[in-house]
Amino acid sequence: MVVCRFEKLGNLWTIINNKIYIMRTVALALAFLIVNIVAYTQEQQGVDITVVVENIVNDNGKVMASLHTEDTFMKGPGVQNLESTIADGKVSFTFENVVPGNYAIMALHDENENRRMDFESNGMPKESYGMSGNEMSMGPPSFIDAKFEVAAEDLEFNIRF
Repeated sequence: MVVCRFEKLGNLWTIINNKIYIMRTVALALAFLIVNIVAYTQEQQGVDITVVVENIVNDNGKVMASLHTEDTFMKGPGVQNLESTIADGKVSFTFENVVPGNYAIMALHDENENRRMDFESNGMPKESYGMSGNEMSMGPPSFIDAKFEVAAEDLEFNIRF
C-alpha cells in the first residue's frame, strides 16, 4: 500500500509540473503580444510633415531643412534634419513620426555644399533661406513667426525662399 501512495504522489507532481509549464508558455506568449502592441503604437504616435520648396533659383548644391523646437531654433541642428538634391528648382521633404508640440522649419539652399549659411561682408545671407511661416522680416528669423502646432493630422507646408 505504501508504494501506491508514492505512485499517486509522483503522478500528482507530474500533473503540477505540466500545468506550470503550460502557464509559463501562456505567460511568455502574452508578454510577446503586449511588447509587440506597445512597439506598434509607439511607431504610430507621430505625424508626417511634408515640406515643398518650389522657387529655388538654380539646381546647384542641396537644400537642407531642419525641424526645430523653441529650444533648438537658431542654436544648431534641429530635432530632425534632412537634405535633398534640387530638380527643376524644386525639392520636397517629409519629416516622419513627429510627436505633438510646437515646431518651426528652417530651410537653406546650400549652393556650395559647405553645410552652413554663407554671409556677405555686411552680414546679409549669400544663400537663399526660408521658414515655415514664410515671414521675411529684416533681422534674424524668430521662432514666433515660424512656429506651428503639430496635433493628430499630417501637415503640408510650402516654403518660399
